[in-house]
Amino acid sequence: MKLTTLASFGLAMMVASSAQATDLMIKAGTVLDVTTGDLLNNKTLLIEDGRIQSIIDTDNATLPAADQVLDLSDYTLLPGLMDMHVHLTSDANKHGYKRLADSLPRKALTGAMNARTTLQAGFTSVRNVGAPGYSDVALRDAIRDGEISGPRIFAAGIPLGVTGGHCDNNLLPYSYKDKSPAVADGPWAAREKVRMNIKYGADVIKICATGGVLSKGTKVGAQQYSLEEMKAIADEAKLRGVVTAAHAHGTSGIKDAIRAGIDSIEHASLLDDEAIELALKHGTYFSMDIFTTEYILSAGKEAGILEESLNKERKVGKTQRESFRRAVEAGVKMVFGSDAGVYPHGMNGQQFSRMVKFGMSPLQAIQAATINAATLLNQNQHLGSIDAGKWADIVAVKGNPLEKIQLLESIPVVIKDGHIVKQPAE
Repeated sequence: MKLTTLASFGLAMMVASSAQATDLMIKAGTVLDVTTGDLLNNKTLLIEDGRIQSIIDTDNATLPAADQVLDLSDYTLLPGLMDMHVHLTSDANKHGYKRLADSLPRKALTGAMNARTTLQAGFTSVRNVGAPGYSDVALRDAIRDGEISGPRIFAAGIPLGVTGGHCDNNLLPYSYKDKSPAVADGPWAAREKVRMNIKYGADVIKICATGGVLSKGTKVGAQQYSLEEMKAIADEAKLRGVVTAAHAHGTSGIKDAIRAGIDSIEHASLLDDEAIELALKHGTYFSMDIFTTEYILSAGKEAGILEESLNKERKVGKTQRESFRRAVEAGVKMVFGSDAGVYPHGMNGQQFSRMVKFGMSPLQAIQAATINAATLLNQNQHLGSIDAGKWADIVAVKGNPLEKIQLLESIPVVIKDGHIVKQPAE
């Protein structure tokens, strides 16, 4: 792989075209069409103003001049990967009571570090499903303005939940009066919190429909928000054109979230046949973090995860993976969601092999992290595939990821918005 300037590319190339030089030319060995699964050989991508201007046949075209030329003729190109469930401001080495020691400014700085790591791992877009103090909104804006390096962020702000629920702050005793500012009990209170999050810059709305593994004092399978409350949230979000996500492990909470019109179900651990049928009927997406159980049960105790939470994970992890298999076999729409922040950021790509192990084809796993994710976010006109007119978010690996999905665990080339973020040493 070689990056050259216009001057070193040669006078002949400049003479070949009288058109204005393109910003970046990428000579690709193979391009994966994530929609069809086809591998397209010997293509050249022309990129201007951060978008793919055109894709041409390398062997049968006169190549224009370019400010930069990136020779990836030994690589397979894919769209930039998209993770629909991350917590960038969370430190995976600090769980439970350890997290009480971090101030909001410290969490924001942690987010900046994790954002860079995530982008270097090949994830050019993420949905951040919860952060204190709208720190993910600030992080999104700093990345957008070029102040720090990181993926394109779709930020949820502060997740909504019920008093004492998974999205509340339950570690401290009553005397501290510690309560999440996005706690909302009742339909109208829930609507108000949706409006508050949008007011302060949220792109998506995240709610906690059931208990969770890592929250103190909640039962994983227990429903928390009622159908009436979730419907109010979904309706309010739709009025504003905002996508919704529901943390939901338990069966009844999953089903009521789907009935309410929530766009994606996070975790979806305890599925029954009716839940799967409802997801198919409503076109609901599942985002299932089937890699996290390995980290929680191997390194979680040292990181501060409570024994209560470890016991919950021991009960739910295996069932979640079986639920994943059943959902895939039934044809439920799936997106890639890692829950990075529970385990270290940058390891997101390790989930691909588990998705294949538990029922997906390699192409389905890649689609979950590209075109499916973009469609969930209503961004498929701009993201999710390598097509003319879309943002030039591209990753490249040596080899065929359809034959070896583990290639996506260590990505040597990353391009975002037409800018080369990472390239291997020559």
